[in-house]
Amino acid sequence: MLHNREGTPVDPVPFLVVSALGFTVSFSFGPIYVMELGASLPLSLVVAGVVSVATAAAAYYRYVWTAHPTLRGEVPAEARMGRLLYGMVAGFLAVAALALPLLVR
Repeated sequence: MLHNREGTPVDPVPFLVVSALGFTVSFSFGPIYVMELGASLPLSLVVAGVVSVATAAAAYYRYVWTAHPTLRGEVPAEARMGRLLYGMVAGFLAVAALALPLLVR
């Protein structure tokens, strides 16, 4: 069982899901993208590994270290919709930013 910085047990599932998704996405698309930018295969695998570890570290900080299980409660629908819309805009901008170097070549 994982514990937050106060010693309270925390549900590990969100951390494990985000870490696994970060690993999967970084090793699925990362090496191909980095090799398209001109890097070698070993370097692209190192970059994918660094991104994967960074994702796991950020997920640990967010979902384990700073988690407050006592603050559980229902989030209002307006707040959830706002997060969803902001997430969609951020995802679109991230895909567009990642596509820019490939368009220039």
